[in-house]
Order: sequence, then structure tokens, then C-alpha cells
Amino acid sequence: MERIPLLRSNVSAFVMVMLLSILTYSSPSIAAVAGGDEEYLAIAEEMPAPVGGLAAVIKKVVYPEIARKGGVQGKVFVLAYIDEKGKVDDVKVVRGIGGGCDEAAVDAVKKSAFTPGKNKGQPVKVKLSLAIAFKL
Repeated sequence: MERIPLLRSNVSAFVMVMLLSILTYSSPSIAAVAGGDEEYLAIAEEMPAPVGGLAAVIKKVVYPEIARKGGVQGKVFVLAYIDEKGKVDDVKVVRGIGGGCDEAAVDAVKKSAFTPGKNKGQPVKVKLSLAIAFKL
């Protein structure tokens, strides 16, 4: 009966060591992105907006040939990280549809210019959700 608690504590210790080693030796770029997320506000008094509206972003989308042939349609939801100057720092796919459409949506958003978000008249970093529609 004494071996079971000892075995459980050894397994717990092993799991903790593995988790610590994964966190310690993970890619620095992953840590930088995860740590940088906190700098961006979810809401601002004036939210960022694409220069020329969402239509300007959609004009930059190149519908992937694979998606066309496969009949892939739908909306790709992305989270764009906009800095104080209106520049896109990063784009993450929240919900994609595949067929190369996710990458096409990310590329279109990265190529777009935005008006910066503002709080009390001062430019701020903001996370902005966008939906890019793909329709044949």
C-alpha cells in the first residue's frame, strides 16, 4: 500500500518536469507572440478601421485556385493586431475554411492599411476582428 502513493507522486513529478522543460525550451518566437498579446486592447473608444473600408481589404484577396476547384466557400475570421500607427503587426486565423483561403485572408489583411485605434485622442494598439467572405 505504500508504493501506490509513491508511484503517484513520481508520476506527478515527471509530468511537472516535462511541462517545465517544454515551457523553458519552447521557441522564443512563440513566447514573444504570447507575451505581446497583452499589449493590445480588445476595445478602444475609436476602433481601427481599414483605409477604404472592408471593401479595400476584400479587393486584395486572391481566391486560391484549389479553393475554386474544390468549391470552398465561407467566411474566414481573423484577429488583426494593429499598432499605434495603423500598421498590421500580426494576423491570426480564429476560424478558417481551408483550401488556402485562410492564408489568402491573412495576406490581404497584412497588405492593408488601417486608421489607428484611439483612446482619449491618443493612438493605442488594438486587436481587431475581421470576417473575410469567400464566395464563388
